[in-house]
Amino acid sequence: MFQRKTQPAFLENHRIIDAKGVWKRYDAGGHRVEALRGIDLVVRRGEVVAVMGPSGCGKTTLLNCLSGLDVIDEGSVKIAGQDLKELTDNQRTDFRARSMGFVFQTYNLLPVLTGVENVELPMLVGGVRPSVARKRAEEAIAMVDVGAWARHRPAEMSGGQRQRFTIARALATRPQIVWADEPTGALDSETSAGIMDLMVALNKQNDQTFVWVTHSEEVGALAKRLIRMRDGRITSDTTAEDPSSSPSGLRPPPHEWGGQGHLPMNGEELAPSPGPSPSGAARHLPMNGEEKRD
Repeated sequence: MFQRKTQPAFLENHRIIDAKGVWKRYDAGGHRVEALRGIDLVVRRGEVVAVMGPSGCGKTTLLNCLSGLDVIDEGSVKIAGQDLKELTDNQRTDFRARSMGFVFQTYNLLPVLTGVENVELPMLVGGVRPSVARKRAEEAIAMVDVGAWARHRPAEMSGGQRQRFTIARALATRPQIVWADEPTGALDSETSAGIMDLMVALNKQNDQTFVWVTHSEEVGALAKRLIRMRDGRITSDTTAEDPSSSPSGLRPPPHEWGGQGHLPMNGEELAPSPGPSPSGAARHLPMNGEEKRD
């Protein structure tokens, strides 16, 4: 049976995801399905982790349970030290809104709203002041290089543009973790390459944790760490070479992402990087904190 390597004690404080003995069961047609079977998983801050496996192996269920979208039957899940079992439903919702961003295959953009309105909506629902929400939304949109489409509705955009707005929405709340479930599943290969280049570059710039669920070997090759699942269990957990040098078939991160804004964590605003970025988004954005008042 696969054995997960234990981590040295000094890495304990760097754990952003800490799952122990996680079981998830569903009742289906009169019989019980064990979707997750005793999962143990530790993810450190700043990692890019890809979870792969055949359909029905439990990878999307794992993402849902780790993010608190679904409740586990046994075990524990801690995110940044917070045990999700200790939170009520409303508290979990608030915790997700403050600490996590989500990117889905189907975009989940509201068709009646413009791109910028879709990006700012979760912040408005979370109680962020409208002026602050609009500013953060515009900064995130500039970071993913679709500022020219900010006032367009989703029906007027390509699939790649819609997915960039989805990523902007995930980043605008300054999350510690970004979860992505089949982020390129509905895109052609060229557009997929651009989306994955973008997420790899943002990870390097912002040191955010990304967890991808994917069927694509090319996408998996871009992760720093590759986890494979089968029948509700982790069967392998390997650390990859530098994703930017991986012979994955997806092009390496393009130069134009290199100068874009950095998103520091924990509410601290850092000084701007020297010189403007190609997209005009060189301003540094604090994580999970209010804008500094003049």
